Amino acid sequence: MRFTITREDLLRPLSLVAGVVERRQTLPVLSNVLLEVRDTQLALTGTDLEVELIGRTTPHQVDEPGSATVPARKLMDICKSLPERTDITFTLEEGRAVLRAGRSRFTLSTLPVAEFPNIEGSQSDTTLTLTRGTLKHLIDATSFAMAQQDVRYYLNGMLLEFGHHLVRTVATDGHRLAVCARSAEVEVEPSQKLIVPRKGILELARLLDGSDEPVELTIGGTHLRAQTGDFTFTSKLVDGKFPDYERVVPRGGDKVVIAERGELRQVLSRTAILSNEKYRGVRLNLEEHNLRVTANNPEQEEAEENVAVEYEGDTLEVGFNVGYLVDVLGVLDADRVQMTLSDPNSSALLEEPGGGDAMYVVMPMRL
Repeated sequence: MRFTITREDLLRPLSLVAGVVERRQTLPVLSNVLLEVRDTQLALTGTDLEVELIGRTTPHQVDEPGSATVPARKLMDICKSLPERTDITFTLEEGRAVLRAGRSRFTLSTLPVAEFPNIEGSQSDTTLTLTRGTLKHLIDATSFAMAQQDVRYYLNGMLLEFGHHLVRTVATDGHRLAVCARSAEVEVEPSQKLIVPRKGILELARLLDGSDEPVELTIGGTHLRAQTGDFTFTSKLVDGKFPDYERVVPRGGDKVVIAERGELRQVLSRTAILSNEKYRGVRLNLEEHNLRVTANNPEQEEAEENVAVEYEGDTLEVGFNVGYLVDVLGVLDADRVQMTLSDPNSSALLEEPGGGDAMYVVMPMRL
């Protein structure tokens, strides 16, 4: 195996593929990246048995095809530390990988290619195509609400729903819910629901931009595969039943508040400084044309802010985890936000005024 490639051509796919590789692995080969040179193409593969990513690039010279696995982090650190536009020559010599660049020479250990696992796709797959921008928007609008290391393992990921000209993403950690739906040129009959694990969603998001370039999604019985540009991404699916999110969305709230999104976010962020560090609770006191936000902590410190809002109705006092509200205000696209409430013990519904393609539910907290 011998090829020559510029630093930049190797670094872009390598940095994305190395992101999948876990630092602490039970199998030593999983901390390696698989390099395969065939014809005029180099493929780099990283996996942690749950998520797999293959990136492809073109060396400007291939002297001898072949394959090898080398430590992902070390290879990336070497590439990053080399000067820009350096040519790197990669050879296999006596079972070791040797990189030469200018007057530098690095020798890396390798592990047998046969030990490197491969995530097999299943048959009877459904294939559909979206634009990168659509999928990125859906993920960005909801991914913050995914649970982390929850015992309800099906919450540690995102629900993807494909139906008749519609794609929907849903995420919840039990305290808040994020739903976003967009129309798309897809036709899945009957509609399919799948749960992609948290890491799979975060790695897939790194491959996407706001462009109209296509992403081809292949839905198997146990895997989701995405092909875009020079990358093929595969993730195992979570085997579980996602909660019925429709039942969680509050209906019939009679107190509708409209506020400037950016201003409200700043007010909440400032008030949060003096909230209880553990519970992060703030009180919202709703009055006609005014929202008063207050917080205090065990050190007897207090914060109070007032913000002008569009509201006419009865007064209401309700408590929330301020972090949950700030997260929602951070992902909403609109300049203004609409919050619908009913009483101190009911969840708040946040969305664009008049409703947009996303809606957010935040449970109240007792203060």
